[in-house]
Amino acid sequence: MSSSNGIARTLRPQRPVPLIIAVLILADVVSAFESTMMFNALPKIMAAFAVTAVEASWTLTAFALVAATSAAVCGRLGDMYGRRTLLIALLLVAAVGSVVSACAGSLTVVIIGRAVQGVSGGVLPLCYGIIRENLPEERIAIGVSMVASAAMLAGAAGTVVSGLIIDTLSWHYIFVFAAGVALVAAFCALALPRSAFTDSTAHVDWPGAFLFAPAIALVLLGITNAPRWSWPDTRTLGSIFTGLVLFAAWSWWELRADSPLIDVRFFLDRKQGLALLANALLSAGVFGTTGLALQLLMQTPTSAPVGLGMSATAAGTATFCVTMLGFVLAPFSGRLSHRFGGRRALLVGTVCGVLSAVALALLHDTVPRMICAIAVLNIALVFMLTSIPNLVVEGVPAEHTSEVTGVHAVARTAFSGVGSSVATLLLSLSTAPGTQFATEDAYRNVFLLVGGSSAVGLLLALLIGKGGAGQARFQEPPSVSSAVGEGRL
Repeated sequence: MSSSNGIARTLRPQRPVPLIIAVLILADVVSAFESTMMFNALPKIMAAFAVTAVEASWTLTAFALVAATSAAVCGRLGDMYGRRTLLIALLLVAAVGSVVSACAGSLTVVIIGRAVQGVSGGVLPLCYGIIRENLPEERIAIGVSMVASAAMLAGAAGTVVSGLIIDTLSWHYIFVFAAGVALVAAFCALALPRSAFTDSTAHVDWPGAFLFAPAIALVLLGITNAPRWSWPDTRTLGSIFTGLVLFAAWSWWELRADSPLIDVRFFLDRKQGLALLANALLSAGVFGTTGLALQLLMQTPTSAPVGLGMSATAAGTATFCVTMLGFVLAPFSGRLSHRFGGRRALLVGTVCGVLSAVALALLHDTVPRMICAIAVLNIALVFMLTSIPNLVVEGVPAEHTSEVTGVHAVARTAFSGVGSSVATLLLSLSTAPGTQFATEDAYRNVFLLVGGSSAVGLLLALLIGKGGAGQARFQEPPSVSSAVGEGRL
């Protein structure tokens, strides 16, 4: 970039591409593992501190609230001041959070440690920016796809690894393990090239940060607690409404700020706006619903109307093994995105999403058939998950990569929470008489939601329009005045 826009490009020694990708995958593993490691630990936490499930679940909520804020704010800060430096800092802070929770003598301290751990939510957007910054153009799409799919694989591994640690040692040691991995990743990150993009003239948009953090926190608080409070509850509606009001104020401010925390004008562009909409829809309809519904289906006793009777460890292991298929296919998604554009990968993912809904509806009666259906689902997930950041790479200047992918990370977190709540509601609407077990119709409705959201995602992908990575515009976002003139504001 030219010096006129404040971006200084520095010379740096080259690093082997496999080394860069491997280090970034390790860093991504930290964030993904920390996001899922507590699922198996909740019963132990409840017993250790004599608390209810609602109280213990704050270990999940605290992490999610901070992670969402970190994804957006730290993405922009990395774009401004150096992604490698900020990546190392986030990993070290996450390690501190793990140590705090490991040494906790009360639930409150565990929650505080988990909140500190939540800064690792900013790791993935920084990884995308580092890939964009250091890899040759022909390897960027593959690198992005590998790191994106690693997040899905590490998330699936989180429940398996944490379960094994809890069964053989105690819940404290999952935090010891998380701290160790974070420290190793921080040390390895020193091998990454120093950031080439910095903006010495930019200043931190503190008003934007102070508006954004409570806005997204309140929305997520309402969404994540909706299954416990119920959607009509005044706490749910009040949290979400207040958050949306703050979010509207934040958007107004960002459109007029000289150096916005997140330049929302990028999403006035047709391609980026539709990509964000597709991401939100698929997060709610596919990512958010399937994780919960499939684990319930696999672990429900065979005496129920629908259930495979698998143990938690067996179900988690099976899910992890099938998820490895998605990770193996990630380079193919990257090559497809590089040659034909991220839109083509999104088309493949959404078509497979529709097919997976059909497969889940027809093949959930036995374990082998269910695994086949989940395999189709994981193919869909990996193409969906990897296509979105590649669409960002195609249409956003390099120095804004982490900023925009951070917004996508926030959208995925928020709408996945919506999807989980909707799946819980659908499964509770139709249960076997005298039990809490969902019926065949209840699961069929969940699979219908998966297929329907995939079909709408397919339509959005078609509307995005053609254009491969080589045809990316890399243009600055439209000005507020031009957006108003075109009727987009």
